[in-house]
Amino acid sequence: MKELFAVIKRELDIIRRRPVYILASVGVLLVNIVFYVSLFRDGLPHDLPIGLIDQDRSSTSRAFAQQLDASQLGKVIYYDDTHLARRDMETGRITSYVVIPEGFNADIQNQRQPHIGYYVNSLYFVGGALAYKDILTMVSLTGGAVQREVLRMEGMNEREIMGRIQPIVLDQHQIGNPATNYGIYLNGAMLPGILEMIVILITIYTLGAELKYGTSRHLMAAAGGSFEKAILGKMIPYAVIFTVLGVVTELVLFHWLRYPLAGSIWWMFLDILLLVAASEALAIFIIGLFPVLRLAVSVGAIISVLGFSLAGFTLPVEVMPPYVQGFSVIFPLRHYYLFHVQETIWGSGFIGWWQEAVHLLLFLFLPPVIMRRLHSAYIKQDYERD
Repeated sequence: MKELFAVIKRELDIIRRRPVYILASVGVLLVNIVFYVSLFRDGLPHDLPIGLIDQDRSSTSRAFAQQLDASQLGKVIYYDDTHLARRDMETGRITSYVVIPEGFNADIQNQRQPHIGYYVNSLYFVGGALAYKDILTMVSLTGGAVQREVLRMEGMNEREIMGRIQPIVLDQHQIGNPATNYGIYLNGAMLPGILEMIVILITIYTLGAELKYGTSRHLMAAAGGSFEKAILGKMIPYAVIFTVLGVVTELVLFHWLRYPLAGSIWWMFLDILLLVAASEALAIFIIGLFPVLRLAVSVGAIISVLGFSLAGFTLPVEVMPPYVQGFSVIFPLRHYYLFHVQETIWGSGFIGWWQEAVHLLLFLFLPPVIMRRLHSAYIKQDYERD
């Protein structure tokens, strides 16, 4: 144990002398927590700027504009012509714009089919999609209101009218996220994903820096020549830091923000612990496979970013091509997310997520595969440094 403690002491001294480690771990995660929590503090984006060009200027078109402006998502900005609206949409000042044509009210009164044009900038995915949804909802409501007035004039009662306008009533139940809070389904996987990226990149950097700066032999000397003690001693301080950061993240999500949690927060602590361990193991495997710092960091960054796409919290993996579905299992974040869903939404406990826990533990078998190669690099220092 003397050699192991010597390596731990050496690593703590490196962390003290190089604040970049704390800045890149604690600082980066805290900044992201503040950013994403602030971004979704109201659950959904609101007051999205929507341009409106009212060429009809009738009571019906004004009512449509008022309803669109009164909705939670939309904030109407009036324009006189399409050129200004298109320019502002292209520059990002508005997310979309609607054109109410001349004769809109007259067409309605004469039971002709009026046309409303709307243009959405889908480059801003969230804003464009929400604006599209808001405009489509308002158009449907306006159409229903017009149809109701026509049926009233024909002498129908309210029950018959609603049977015509809305023959099927939807009884909607949104499991696990009844408020449709974007923060619940994004932050629950996004922040742990950022933590996974931090773990992988810092682990690769701290191991690769020994090769880059030619200090790996000093590390081996501190470990009494034991490569296993050298790696374990270097990883323990970071494992503690990352686990504490993960626990803080889970407390922010489920205790402070009160995100829905059907199960136990203690199992979520286990989930984050397994994610940290699996990410460190994957990072050791990467630096062992590519014992050149810049190459290993590049590979680690690519894998970390791909993990967000293949975790399944933005697009279900089940609808991806079969070869992509199989590829998703090599990312720790994927198994963390499946564990997360079972515990937070269903509260299924051990019986629901034990397979994902096993998958995360399987990552711990990656480092022994490349130990001999990394050991040789540490002793011989014959790999490119720059």
